[in-house]
Amino acid sequence: MEPDAETSGTAGRLGRAILRHKWIATLIATSAVAVPAFFFVNSHRIDSAPDAGNSKCSKVVDRSPDEVASEPRDWAIGEGVASWGDRSTILRCGVDELAPTINLCVSIDGVDWVLDEKKLHATGVSVLTTYGRSPAIQITYSGNREDVGGILVELKDSVDWIKQKRKCVGYDDTF
Repeated sequence: MEPDAETSGTAGRLGRAILRHKWIATLIATSAVAVPAFFFVNSHRIDSAPDAGNSKCSKVVDRSPDEVASEPRDWAIGEGVASWGDRSTILRCGVDELAPTINLCVSIDGVDWVLDEKKLHATGVSVLTTYGRSPAIQITYSGNREDVGGILVELKDSVDWIKQKRKCVGYDDTF
């Protein structure tokens, strides 16, 4: 017995509707997993510095401590980067090397760091960059300014093995 055209058309439409609903359900389920995962992964992304591919940068990150300022190391995505305390402290290796500057330069355990005073005054965030080392390393810290010295001490072993080619010159050194 052959199905009549009316029954066959209804069954075909019904089958296509069921298939379409399955595709829509699959798309919704996939989106429900993929979209939050994208935002989760993206929230851990830190912009890499221009020279982050320098082989020394991976060593800097590998030598970075598990804890800084009593904060655990975060899961961070980006080449030559590390962070601690929900990104309150961020290390980026391979930033542009600094030219001589009049900004404040401090030497902490043999590592010279230059404070970006303009950013500090504008945002309250401490941004310090190594001076005289290649690749240059930048630390961004958004917590209490009094903690910055301790953080730089904790990160010393990550940085001091890179040979220093130039040193900061203070006012007293010019006479």
